[in-house]
Amino acid sequence: MDGTTAVVTGGTRGVGRAVTEAFVDAGAHVVVCARDGDAVDEAVGALATDGAVSGLRADVRDEFDLERLMERADRAGERDGVDVVVANAGVNHGSPGAMPIDDEPYARFDDTLRTNVRGVFATVREATPYLSDDARVLVPSGSIARDAKPGMGAYAVSKAGAEAVVRQAHADLDATALTLDLGLVDTALTGNQGGREPADVAPMFVWAATDADPDEHGGGVVGLREWKSATR
Repeated sequence: MDGTTAVVTGGTRGVGRAVTEAFVDAGAHVVVCARDGDAVDEAVGALATDGAVSGLRADVRDEFDLERLMERADRAGERDGVDVVVANAGVNHGSPGAMPIDDEPYARFDDTLRTNVRGVFATVREATPYLSDDARVLVPSGSIARDAKPGMGAYAVSKAGAEAVVRQAHADLDATALTLDLGLVDTALTGNQGGREPADVAPMFVWAATDADPDEHGGGVVGLREWKSATR
């Protein structure tokens, strides 16, 4: 990833933080954002190596924040343009398994979709004017988007919506858009239920940003099995 510029939303903790670290190790300049400006400053300070990380406080629910983020990213790296966008920022208002759809408050449903679906859409839309040739758009997801389980409420709905945004982005943009099914990852978003560590799945993003075959994987869902098979 030498010489490339990547944007990672929700890049200060969990999967986003691990992906940022992996991209930096691979040679990219990474621009991170989060709603908490102090967390952005901490991440930049902890991860910056020869200016390889910069950041901006931005809320993916606000398209004007994202516009500023992409303008910053366009000028951040060694050359103009954005090569990789990881639309990672997301919320889950509740405990996994204890959020039945018939008990989902309207406000919680609305904010979940505004963040996890509209936020992905807005991230892609605001990045589009700055995407370089052969750019990659990567969105993490999970089987809950396609395999309903009780008590997953708005979160499951939002992941299905985010995957639809990926499919349409791949159809409409001169870029390769991929959904990455990470399986269960041990983060606050998943209720710290165990599973893989974020660092264990971060290399999957490096592969998707560099070596994934657009003809084979573009617009689709790539799971851990497909990733491991492609990198044997």
